[in-house]
Amino acid sequence: MEKFVRSAVTRFINEYPDRFGTATRWREPLVAFADAADPLFPELKSIVIPSHAAPGDLLAGARTVICWFVPFTRELGRLNYDGSYAHESWAVAYVETNRMLAELCRRIAAMLEAQGERCAVLPPTHNYYPKKLVSDWSHKSAAYIAGLGRFGLNRQMITEQGCCGRLGSLVTTAAMEPTPRPQHEHCLYLHDGSCAKCAQRCPIQCLTKQDYDRRACHLRLRENERIFEYIGLADVCGKCVANLPCSYRIPAPSIMPL
Repeated sequence: MEKFVRSAVTRFINEYPDRFGTATRWREPLVAFADAADPLFPELKSIVIPSHAAPGDLLAGARTVICWFVPFTRELGRLNYDGSYAHESWAVAYVETNRMLAELCRRIAAMLEAQGERCAVLPPTHNYYPKKLVSDWSHKSAAYIAGLGRFGLNRQMITEQGCCGRLGSLVTTAAMEPTPRPQHEHCLYLHDGSCAKCAQRCPIQCLTKQDYDRRACHLRLRENERIFEYIGLADVCGKCVANLPCSYRIPAPSIMPL
């Protein structure tokens, strides 16, 4: 079943640009699986927000959370590197990727439901509380539990394909083998303090070595949204993931487990 899902996700993403005429292209996606009964899920109620859902809250009989990371191309990262505001291509990629992720989630769910399983389809974004700026389901947290990667200083998931990309997830009754979680740091700063380029790249210094100002970040996203309103809902920035050592890979594969 795991191989079937990975193949379906990869095929869908590879075929999507030509089928739908998108300007955006993506690199090879990653797919990982978490046991819906993993004890880390209930801990998100204290880590993220008390109302954060466990898989069973979203789907009775849930057995697996499927998570995917869809990496952007290096060219898109390079385009978004310069300037204080997001590059137009980054805004386009955000809007097009949201559409693609929503359709991908529906497509995988339909494939599993055709085999007699049930699924809970989750939106790729814009499901957060405006005042608290957190949501009842975190794709990043689910991705960590599923073993897709480790969090970096930039609060993003650093996977084998880096952190320059987008995450998605769905909950299903299908039983799948959980993916082992990596046990060593992927972020150079968290490993030995040798990098903090993501914080240096933040155009408004809301990301530092010590802290992250979620509200200031959100205000910058809204500024970009207004600039690119002709594209769609593009509340983006991406400076802390674009064209950095961790953008497209784990920056130091030679790091040994701690």
